[in-house]
Amino acid sequence: MDLLYQIKENAKSHNKHIVLPEGTEERTLRAANQVIAEGIAQISLLGNPDEIKQMAQKLGLENIEKTQIIDPLNHPKKDEYIDLMVEIRKKKGLTKEDASKLIEDPLYLGVLMIKNGDADGEVAGARNATGDVLRPAFQYVKTAPGISVVSGAFLMILPKKEFGNDGLMVFADCAVHPNPTDKELAEIAVATAKTTKAIAKMEPRVAMLSFSTKGSAKHEMVDKVVNATKMAKEMMPDLQIDGELQADAAIIDAIGKKKAPGSPIAGKANVLVFPTLETGNIAYKLVQRMADAEAIGPVLQGMAAPINDLSRGCSVSDIVNLIAITANQAAG
Repeated sequence: MDLLYQIKENAKSHNKHIVLPEGTEERTLRAANQVIAEGIAQISLLGNPDEIKQMAQKLGLENIEKTQIIDPLNHPKKDEYIDLMVEIRKKKGLTKEDASKLIEDPLYLGVLMIKNGDADGEVAGARNATGDVLRPAFQYVKTAPGISVVSGAFLMILPKKEFGNDGLMVFADCAVHPNPTDKELAEIAVATAKTTKAIAKMEPRVAMLSFSTKGSAKHEMVDKVVNATKMAKEMMPDLQIDGELQADAAIIDAIGKKKAPGSPIAGKANVLVFPTLETGNIAYKLVQRMADAEAIGPVLQGMAAPINDLSRGCSVSDIVNLIAITANQAAG
């Protein structure tokens, strides 16, 4: 079964509520119309209601009337959200006057809807920079319990089916955190395992990658991976994880048996956790281009609720797919 089809079908069964702060952006509107048509999720669009309705009519998007359209400048829960903002950020000096201005920004309104239990997740970034999307999320939704770092995972669909689970693997962190500590790397491993279960619906077998396998090299960078592996096991005792492993030992059975005999993961990994952002980012792009793999993501992980960032060059289908992924994370 095609992975994206499976993700959409799973999303339909969850019926989650996803908020789209960029409600007056054309690709976002088209994506919302398609999501409603396919029954992937419930949708809230943030923006001027008249502008949204006029755009929908002009574009022939008949399903937009089935979404919830919220005017950031005037809606019934505005005061409630302002009070919530002040309560969360009062130690940072946020005043009611400041909150009254911020809540009119759709990116802040979207995360306050999630924080207040009025939405399950958010997708934005077609119009806004990553920093602008994530800043309100960090301030109000924050990270998940026991997690201090946000990271980005890619679902990698490879033409060679002998790798991972029938060609499906998950790579992290390939998008966010440049040089995690051992504790942060452990958190990334645990978050990636949860992403793998929630979205790919497969049991994660996590390889903590390094330039060393089981002590073949000595270096502080190797020590970081070894320590992170131990910490991840403590955080999630039932997690199938091993490290440190070189990439070939992690994914090729014969090499895994030779370099790491007795390892439950060597040669069988379907999740690769890279020691730094640069290694992860380089690896996923090389695999994508040279192995003709499909890379789906980045899927942001580690937040207390799923908030995902689009590329500003995204297509309508990219937005639809990320909404479905976000719905799966919310159910996860």
